Amino acid sequence: MSYEPPANPFNPSGHPSQPYQGQDQPSYQPQEGPPVRPYGKAEYGEDHEYNQNHQTGYHGNDSDLPPPINYATKPEEGQSFEEQFKVEKPKWNDVIFIFVFLAFVAGFIVIAALTLSAYVKHRGFEGTSIYNSQNTFSLNTHTIILFAFVTVICVVLAFLYYTLARVFTKQFIIITMILQIVISVGTAIYLLIEKDWSAGIVGLVFALFSAFCYWTMRSRIPFATIVLKTIIDVTRIVPSTLFISAIGALFSGALSMFFSVVMVATYVKYHDSPDNPSCSNGGCSNGKLIGLLVYITFSAYYMSEVARNVIRVSICGVYGSWYYSYKSDQGMPKWPALGAFKRAMTYSFGSICFGSLVVAVINLIRDLLNLAQQVNADNGGNPIVTLVLCCVQCIVGIINWAVQYFNNFAYTYIALYGKAYIPAAKDTWTIVKARGIDALINDALIGNVLTFGSMFVAYVAALFAYLFLRFTHPAYNSSGGYYPIVVGFAFVIGLQIGNITTVSINSGVHSFFVALAKDPEVFRMSYPDTFEALLQAYPQVRQKLDL
Repeated sequence: MSYEPPANPFNPSGHPSQPYQGQDQPSYQPQEGPPVRPYGKAEYGEDHEYNQNHQTGYHGNDSDLPPPINYATKPEEGQSFEEQFKVEKPKWNDVIFIFVFLAFVAGFIVIAALTLSAYVKHRGFEGTSIYNSQNTFSLNTHTIILFAFVTVICVVLAFLYYTLARVFTKQFIIITMILQIVISVGTAIYLLIEKDWSAGIVGLVFALFSAFCYWTMRSRIPFATIVLKTIIDVTRIVPSTLFISAIGALFSGALSMFFSVVMVATYVKYHDSPDNPSCSNGGCSNGKLIGLLVYITFSAYYMSEVARNVIRVSICGVYGSWYYSYKSDQGMPKWPALGAFKRAMTYSFGSICFGSLVVAVINLIRDLLNLAQQVNADNGGNPIVTLVLCCVQCIVGIINWAVQYFNNFAYTYIALYGKAYIPAAKDTWTIVKARGIDALINDALIGNVLTFGSMFVAYVAALFAYLFLRFTHPAYNSSGGYYPIVVGFAFVIGLQIGNITTVSINSGVHSFFVALAKDPEVFRMSYPDTFEALLQAYPQVRQKLDL
């Protein structure tokens, strides 16, 4: 029976593009389907130890041996990302979700136009600085200035956090984990002092759990350090990753600022108050205000997630190019980030909108639950309501973690193979579970460190907003009723900016592990020193990869 090699992103047609020359630096191609290891006389010789110990291949019997990589199909020098990671018969995936995304964007723009026109019309009433507003019943120019400060602080902190990861890798991991414990304990103690017993106890349990995790994970820090250094080295090889992160931080800051202005303008136009000049002709109600706030918040979440995942797919293309091509004869393709970005904005944009929609819905539910918890605490903290909300928050948190974990794999496959969202996630999850790489990703700790970085930026934003309200004493917050709203939105702004800024490192980690699961021999032969360092720091790597 004749064998037809599986499609691969370098040469899906299977026809040789250029004869392979030399044996020192073979050119590797990622393969579809099960993990493929190079083997045979061409690379190892008949008596090589690899052949002696791995005669059964991946599935455990001779009849299921995976096909050898065809080194005769090495890409030609100077090829672009689109040519090296070519998609046979490319098509626009998950197109319906592009229109869903555009519909939400259009709705956001319409609301922005209506509310901003009302704000400009009554700008004198709303004020031009922190203290000269005549609006004493709702958010006003004071709040816009507050959110402007919050946005700038978040962008600076997020980019500083990213820079520290590049410069002080090992110290970055240790300090971040310790800082997480300190902030958790401090927050819990503050809540207990303020007699917010439910939140304080939950926070204290979380702090103790964080301390326990740090104590048990100390032995994994060397492994995490090597992985993170490897990822950071790629950012130095391909500086465009740093540029993309900077653009992402600035874009998220601009989006957050625009969202803040629209949110305040929505309050100005639809707040049901007899003193509101925008409601002189009626049309204002609390129900309409809440509905519009939920819509614009969700739309902002959605747009932010799409932007983050476009960056993620672009970065995954860079790391895929590095893994398979940097040590090969032809070298990395030209402008890999640009090539991956083009794919993200065309054939894969629907898939990005699909995955982002799921995350945006979960994040909105989570924030509404947090707001409900805060309102309940402000009203005396009904213990039954507190218990129910805590349980629901826990369930939503687990779902959010699972979806985010699922998406991290899916976007890597979307970037390199141009697949639709659900097939990409299924295929990648299958290969990762087959190799046991999910355990390695968890043990790498990097995801936890980056998540805390984003949370740290969000906590600083929320603290600043709280202190700004407390020390400037705006009239609309004389009763303290706007603390939950303003602080909550500040937290959201900080979290989104932090997530977008650190997505390049997070994407690199997952791209690296997915490629390692598919083609471990590529990394072992291309980067032997780093591979041996991984084995010394975490000997289970050999067992997980079946090497």
